[in-house]
Amino acid sequence: MNERLVLLTGATGYVGGRLLKRLELLGVPTRCLARRPENLREKVGPGVETVAGDVMEANSVVAACAGVHTAYYLIHSMGSAGSFEDQDRLGAENFAKAAATAGVQRIVYLGGLGDEEESLSPHLRSRHEVGDILRASGVPVIEFRASIILGSGSLSFELIRSLVERLPVMIMPRWVRVPAQPIAINDVLSYLIAALDLSLPESRTFEIGGAEQVTYADLMREYARQRGLTRWLIPVPVLTPYLSSLWLGLVTPVFARIGRKLIESIRHPTIVRDPSALAEFAIHPVGVRQAIADALRNEDQEMAETRWSDALSSAGPAKSWFGIEFGTRLVDSRTVTVEAPAAEAFAPIRRIGGKTGWYCADWLWHLRGVLDLLVGGVGLRRGRRDPETLRVGETVDCWRVEAMEPNHLLRLAAEMKVPGRAWLEFEVTESEGKSTIRQTAIFDPLGLLGRAYWYLVYPLHQYVFAGMLRGIAHEAGKPSTPTGQSTRESSISQWVVLALFLILCLGTAGVGAVITNLSVGTWFAALEKPSWNPPNWVVGPVWTALYVGMAVAAWLVWRKKGLVDVSLPLILFGVQLFLNAAWSALFFGMRNPGFAFADIVLLWFAIVATIATFRRISTLAATMLVPYLTWVSFATALNWSIWRLNS
Repeated sequence: MNERLVLLTGATGYVGGRLLKRLELLGVPTRCLARRPENLREKVGPGVETVAGDVMEANSVVAACAGVHTAYYLIHSMGSAGSFEDQDRLGAENFAKAAATAGVQRIVYLGGLGDEEESLSPHLRSRHEVGDILRASGVPVIEFRASIILGSGSLSFELIRSLVERLPVMIMPRWVRVPAQPIAINDVLSYLIAALDLSLPESRTFEIGGAEQVTYADLMREYARQRGLTRWLIPVPVLTPYLSSLWLGLVTPVFARIGRKLIESIRHPTIVRDPSALAEFAIHPVGVRQAIADALRNEDQEMAETRWSDALSSAGPAKSWFGIEFGTRLVDSRTVTVEAPAAEAFAPIRRIGGKTGWYCADWLWHLRGVLDLLVGGVGLRRGRRDPETLRVGETVDCWRVEAMEPNHLLRLAAEMKVPGRAWLEFEVTESEGKSTIRQTAIFDPLGLLGRAYWYLVYPLHQYVFAGMLRGIAHEAGKPSTPTGQSTRESSISQWVVLALFLILCLGTAGVGAVITNLSVGTWFAALEKPSWNPPNWVVGPVWTALYVGMAVAAWLVWRKKGLVDVSLPLILFGVQLFLNAAWSALFFGMRNPGFAFADIVLLWFAIVATIATFRRISTLAATMLVPYLTWVSFATALNWSIWRLNS
């Protein structure tokens, strides 16, 4: 037996994938058990062996355990459609028997925190049961029980990120206020690695957590602070795990069934009661602030190292009119092939900006520069140092060179005023005397305003960036037909329909504004209001943005299926729009908060129905209505409060 051979299960998962990199760096001989090893082989180094196997099939695990000293068990079935408890139980039993039969010296298992004296959720109960099954095998087990794991890509972190980024106002049910002890992914990995060398005469269970106890609400506030976002959290005594999971399924990338299992676990305190891990291991976990900062910084590094020619090719064609999402980033990419070697294809790229210009619609670039100057930005006045050469750190008009590889790569970071961070990247690859130029625009939106900005300027970007790529190709040599993940020629009729939807929605907004102005400065000003009533100056811009989002969402649904095939979704859209206008007439026109409350409750259900029908056609369209539903939820609570205070 190799005294250091490690068997790693769950290597394609979040924790397992990161642990594999640590084991490779340390030079630990590693064998990975995977159902589809072919998906893993290209991602690992020569010191890693991959074998086919599934813990649900006992025979396939026995061979994988042969000659193994330490086995990491990092498998769960929370995303399965069936009974995950039964699957977790069967998988653990098969693995435990195989490990004992093969003479494995220790098993390292990552479970979940939770007081066993309480009535735990099915998820936490299953995690504890798996630990018991592994220990019953007779093989010494080190079980780490962790709370929320914070790291870019972790389930909990992505849930927090999606909620905070997309919802300026959040309904806060009870589970958001339950105490937990989050731990950074790097600290979890340190514990897992340290378990290799721990003296282990018998099985041990360690509770691991970060430096402080917080709630999900605290995590949301800290994430918002680090991202520079202002968020309002409104506590409510209801919203069951089932309803919460459906809500999360609409606004986050977490599947509804996983969301429900996750929330059922969050309802229980997950804090460290036994601090023995701190005494046994020379590891000092960081706090929440550092963990979130590390997660954001790690994501920036991963994005900077991404080769879009590989990432987008593997992603396949774009499924959204508004580009592709990679984490928080929105990506719009296109390519063109030219009959020229890489050096000639890259030449116009390295000359871009300054007196050379941007190869398309320079007048729009200058207009953008003027607007940037008006809001305190740098504009285009800086130009560039040299018309032929570029170095990292130099300015190019309103951009700065972030990466430069001669004849291959140029990445520019935007320094103009935008609600987020933006990059423009060019990558040239040569094959058989031809060169493919890939142009990629990347945007990291800051909250809902950032997303609204991207969606609003996206049609303009299609014109400017596609024209820029054609101009670069023309300068470089004879271009073949351009291709791209998100380049689509749109007919005039599509933009006419979009304009009509905008006129309809903004017209409704205008009618509401006229009615509102009749009473807002007189009758409404005299009403008693709750302390959380927003200032009047906030309401107008918020509603304007929401109406624009509504129009674009309806247009996306129409564009996907046509008017006949989406009659029901658009009828529901029209119903909720009518109820929206009726609310202004009832509340401000008739000055009757009671009737208005009845109307807004109907409006809420009409919006939910609209989102449900939109989602069957376009996930993006449904998502764009979620901020509207959130604001109406807030308005419903406010309407109720004002009615009760003044009745």
